[in-house]
Amino acid sequence: MARYTGSVCRLCRREGEKLFLKGDRCYSAKCSVDRRSYAPGQHGQGRRSKPSEYGLQLREKQKLRRIYGVLEAQMRRYFELAERKQGVTGENLLQMLERRLDNVVYRLGLAGSRAEARQMVRHGHFMINGSKVNIPSYLVSVGDEIALVESSKKSTRIQQIVDELGARTVADWLELDAENAKGRIVSLPTREQIDTPIQEHLIIEFYSR
Repeated sequence: MARYTGSVCRLCRREGEKLFLKGDRCYSAKCSVDRRSYAPGQHGQGRRSKPSEYGLQLREKQKLRRIYGVLEAQMRRYFELAERKQGVTGENLLQMLERRLDNVVYRLGLAGSRAEARQMVRHGHFMINGSKVNIPSYLVSVGDEIALVESSKKSTRIQQIVDELGARTVADWLELDAENAKGRIVSLPTREQIDTPIQEHLIIEFYSR
């Protein structure tokens, strides 16, 4: 599947804010947004005209895609599913993105970033209810238990992550068992529990054009 392989710091600079795509680095002095807050490219520091309504909607949609690491076709499919569900379409959309396995792994602190979580899931390091799952877009359900495969704990990187789990605080809709490196879905996330800095109504307007 196609995937962006360039510098993710350029994506943050393009959106003009931190998207936290590189984990702990985003909180350090090395963060490129803090050092160079202007957009990338030779015209990045030039004056820009006021964006149109369409431009604002497009940027918000691109920002959401980049935060969760999904392709355009995936995002459109999520929107169509969210639109068909009962409730508020924007909240349904964010809820589905939060339920992705790679995002849940990241939210539990079992990976440093969503990109790392996606790679770890693909490499078969996680089980759901005792069965190995290697599909990052798998949507978890209430009651599902996510755990590291026992053999994966021998990895130096994963051992480092496990050692730091005790200091992690997870969202209210998740439950973390730091000692056994596993987590459980307590409930589906509400909009108030999703801290993603997104104006979802702009994205709904974009796809509803």
